Amino acid sequence: MPFSSLAQRHRFSLVILSIWIIAAFVLNQDAAFSGERADFSVPSHNSNPEKSHETLVAKETPNFAITANVRKTVLDNGLTVITKEVHNAPVVTVQVWYKFGSGQEASGVNGIAHQLEHMMFKGTSNRPIQFGRLLSALGSDSNAFTSYDQTAYYNTAERNKLTALLTLEADRMKNSLIDPQQLASEKRVVISELQGYENSPEYRLNRAVMMSTFPDHPYRLPIGGTKADVEKFTVEQVREYYQKFYSPDNAVLVIAGDFNTTPTLKKVQAVFGKIPKRQYSPHHLITPSSSPKSAPAIKLQEPGGNPLLQLIYPLPQINQPDIPALEVMDYILTAGKNSYLYQELVESGLANNVSGNVASLRGGGWYEMLVTGSGNQDLTKIDAAVMTALAKLAKVGVTAEQVERAKTQLTASVILNNRDITNQAMQLGNDQITTDNYQYTENHLVNIRKVQVADVINVINKYLQPAARKVGFFEPTQQAETTRSSSYSPQTEDNFAVDVAVVPAEVKKYLPPLDILPKRQERQIPQQLQLANGLRVLLLPDKTTPTVTLTGYIKAGTEFEADNQGGLASLVAANLMNGTKTKDMRTIAQGLDAKGANLDFETYREGVRIKGSSLAVDLPVLLGTLTDVIRNSTFPEKEFALSRQQALTSLDSDLDDPDKVANRIFVQSIYPKKHPLHTFPTAESIEQIQRQDVMAFKAQHYRPDTTVLAIVGDFDVTKVRSLIQAKLGDWQVKGKPPTVKYPNVGMPKNVINVNPVVPGKPQAITYMGYTGINRQDRRFYAAMILNQILGGDTLSSRLGAEVRDRQGLTYGIYSNFITGKNVGTFLIEMQTSPEDARKAISSTRNLLKQVHQQGVTAQEVETAKRNLISNYNISLANPEQLSRLMVMNEVYGLNQGELRSFISKIEQVNLNQVNQAARELLHPDKIVVVTAGPQILAHKKSK
Repeated sequence: MPFSSLAQRHRFSLVILSIWIIAAFVLNQDAAFSGERADFSVPSHNSNPEKSHETLVAKETPNFAITANVRKTVLDNGLTVITKEVHNAPVVTVQVWYKFGSGQEASGVNGIAHQLEHMMFKGTSNRPIQFGRLLSALGSDSNAFTSYDQTAYYNTAERNKLTALLTLEADRMKNSLIDPQQLASEKRVVISELQGYENSPEYRLNRAVMMSTFPDHPYRLPIGGTKADVEKFTVEQVREYYQKFYSPDNAVLVIAGDFNTTPTLKKVQAVFGKIPKRQYSPHHLITPSSSPKSAPAIKLQEPGGNPLLQLIYPLPQINQPDIPALEVMDYILTAGKNSYLYQELVESGLANNVSGNVASLRGGGWYEMLVTGSGNQDLTKIDAAVMTALAKLAKVGVTAEQVERAKTQLTASVILNNRDITNQAMQLGNDQITTDNYQYTENHLVNIRKVQVADVINVINKYLQPAARKVGFFEPTQQAETTRSSSYSPQTEDNFAVDVAVVPAEVKKYLPPLDILPKRQERQIPQQLQLANGLRVLLLPDKTTPTVTLTGYIKAGTEFEADNQGGLASLVAANLMNGTKTKDMRTIAQGLDAKGANLDFETYREGVRIKGSSLAVDLPVLLGTLTDVIRNSTFPEKEFALSRQQALTSLDSDLDDPDKVANRIFVQSIYPKKHPLHTFPTAESIEQIQRQDVMAFKAQHYRPDTTVLAIVGDFDVTKVRSLIQAKLGDWQVKGKPPTVKYPNVGMPKNVINVNPVVPGKPQAITYMGYTGINRQDRRFYAAMILNQILGGDTLSSRLGAEVRDRQGLTYGIYSNFITGKNVGTFLIEMQTSPEDARKAISSTRNLLKQVHQQGVTAQEVETAKRNLISNYNISLANPEQLSRLMVMNEVYGLNQGELRSFISKIEQVNLNQVNQAARELLHPDKIVVVTAGPQILAHKKSK
C-alpha cells in the first residue's frame, strides 16, 4: 500500500516519499463503522474553491507550531525517543521508525527490507504468535510500511494501551522469530502483493523509468522487490538484515497523544532501555548519480487502459537549500485545476490528468510528473507540449500571485494533515529519520515562506533541463473486450485448519497488561440545527487545532440513474465546481487555493458526499464556495465537454483494473437489471449524456431537505449558525424529494462463478458475496462483531489466519457487511496469484461453512467487541471520520446520541446473538464468486 494512503493524501514531499511505497498489510477495521463503502461505485471527485473573504468566524490563525509540546530524548543505547502530548481525545499512537529501507539494500536482495517488515508480524521468542492477533486484541489500528530510507511500524489505540504497545514493539525489536516455514509462507504473500502492483500500468512504467534514472543506486529498484529476488531469500539473509538494522541506535520511537511525558519516559526506559546495540556496520549512504547522457524514451507497449507519460528529473538531497523553491514550483505546475500544466494540457484536451511530486530523500531525490493522455492522443505530442509549456514558463516567468498561492497551499496542507495524532507522529518520525531533525518541517515551512519569484524560475532552469530528464511512454495495446465465463461450482474439500478459531486463550496468554487510568469525560454531542427549508446541520466545536472539517451528504447518488444514463450523477458532481452564475471555474479554484482550502464532491450509490477542510479563519470562504456551487452551478458547455471526456478516460482505466472490474460484475451478478445498484457507466451511456441532462438532474436532486452538513473544528457556534442561516436559509425548491424503490433481491440458488479476463494482469482479484442487511436491521451490531471475527482485518480474523497467514495464498483478505440506508451487501474480497485463486476460494467457503454451522466462541466475541470499541474511539479522535459518522447517523435516521450509545450497543450483544447472525447471514453454498484478472483454470468437481 502506498504510504500516502496511510495518512491524508496531500502533496507535501516529506509525507509523500514516493508513489510506490510498500506496506505489509491493511487492517480494514474502519469498514465496521462505515456503511458508505456500500455504494459500490468509484467516487467522482472535484477539488477546488472560492474568492471573496467575509467577516471572520474564528480568531486569526496563530503561527502553528508543529513541534509544540514535543520533547526529544536519547537513551543510553542510542534509541531516539520523540514525545508529543495531545490531550484532545483519550488516544495514543506508538510508532517505531528504523533507518533502513530499500535504499540500503545490497545488489541481488532487492525487497529484503520489505520482506523483513512482513516477518516482524510473525512473532518473537517471547511471544510465538502472529502479532496481528495481539494488536487486534488490543484494539489497535496498526500497520507498517517500507520506503527508500525507512521501515516504520505504527499503532494507534486507546490511551490505556500505551505500555502494552511499547512492550510489543520492544519485543519485536529484539526477539523476532524468522524461521524457514514462516518465511516460505510469507514469501508467497509478498509475491502476491508484488503481482498486485504489477496489475498497474503506472507502477510498471514508473519502475522502468526509475531504472533508467538511477542505474547504479538502490533507489532505481522497486521498494517491495522483485519476484525473482524474493523467491531466493534465505532465512540466513533475512536474519542478517534484522541483526544489522533492527537496533535501538538505528531507530526512532515516536509517541503522541493523551499521556504525561515524564512517567511515559520512565516506562520507555524500563521497556526499551535494556535492549543492547547491535554490532553492525550499516551500508554507507550512497548519493545516487543519474545517467549522464540523455537516453531515448522508454516505451512500454502492453495491455492497459490509458496512455501514460512519465517524466523524472534528478534532484538534490532533502537538506539542500533549493528544496523549498522546488516544492513551490511543483504546486504552481500541477496542484489542481488552477495549476499551470492543468491549463496547458488538460484544458487543451491533450491530457486527462497531470500530477507531480518532489521526492526528497536522504541520498538524493527526483521530481516526477505523470500525465494521463486523453483519448487516443499521441504521447509524443503530449511530451512536446510539456516541453513547450515548461520552456515558456521559464521564459515568461511565474507571477507573485502564483508563488504566494502555492506557499499558502503548502502551509495549509501541513496544518490540515496534522489534525489527528497518527499523522502528527508520522511527520515527526519521518523528519527525524530522513533529516536527523524532528523540527525539519517546521523550519521548512519558514523557508517556504521566504521563496520568491526568482527562486522558482531559478530551480526550473536549474533542474527541469531537457537533457536531465528521463522519459517513459506507456502505450496501451489494442486489447479485446473483457471476457467473462460463468459456471456452477460444487463444494470442494481442502486441507483446512480445524483450530483456526484462533486460540483466544493463547492471545490472552501473550497479551501485555493494560494501564489503569481514570476515565475521561464522555464525548460532547453535536449541536443540531434544522432550517425551515429542511436542511440539517450538525456543529461540534473542537479547539485543539486551528482548522475546520466540513462533511456533507446530498441524496443525489447513482441510485437515481436510468439504465441508459450510467455516470450521470457523477458528471453532475464533477461539474459543480466548473462555474456558477457569478464565477468561472478558474475563479472558484483560485478562491480556495488562495486559502489552502479543499472542497470535494464524491458520488456514491445512495448519495453525494461533501468533503471540505480549511484553516479555521477561512471557514466563511469554504462555506461560501459550497453554497455557491450547490445553488448556482451553471455547467458551462466547454467544461462539461471536458469532464465528459475525462469520465470516458477514467472508464478506460477502470475497465483495465481487475479490482474495479470484479466489483462491477459482482454487483451486477447480485442485483438484476432495473435495480438501483445494477447501473454502472459505460462508454455509450457517458457519450450520450448532454448538458441539459446534468442540469435537469441537479435541479431535481440537489435540495436542502435531502442535505446534511456537519462541521467539526475551531469555530464559534453562534456565529456559524448565523452564517449558515444567511447562506443557505433562503435555498428553496419545489415539490417533494424524489424517491427510489429498492425491490427485494433473493439469494443465489447455488454457487455462481464468474471469471472476467482482463488482459495482461498477473494478479487475480476475487469478490464473493450476496445481498445483506441494511443499517436499520436489528442484527446490525451482532453482524459487526461476527464480521470482525470472520474477516474484519487481514491478520487477526479467521479468514486472515487461515487463507493468508497459514496457507500464504493471499496478500490481503477481508469481509464486510456493507450497510446502506436501503440495502446491504455481504462481501469477501481477496487478491491471489491465478494459480492460487481456486484453492483460496474453496478454503474461504469452507471457513464460511464452519462458522455458519459451528458458530464462534465467547472469547472471540469479547475480543471482537474490544477491538470494535477501541477502533470506534480512535475514529472519534479523527475530525474527518468523526464528522462522517455524524452525517451518516443523521442520514440513517439515528439519534446523534449514537456517537455515545454505539459502544454500549456493541457491549450488549451476546454470544447467542452473534451465532444466530452467523446462521442467518452466512451462506457458503449460495454465493456469487467473481474473479477478475488472468484466466482461472477450469474448476474440477471433487470426487
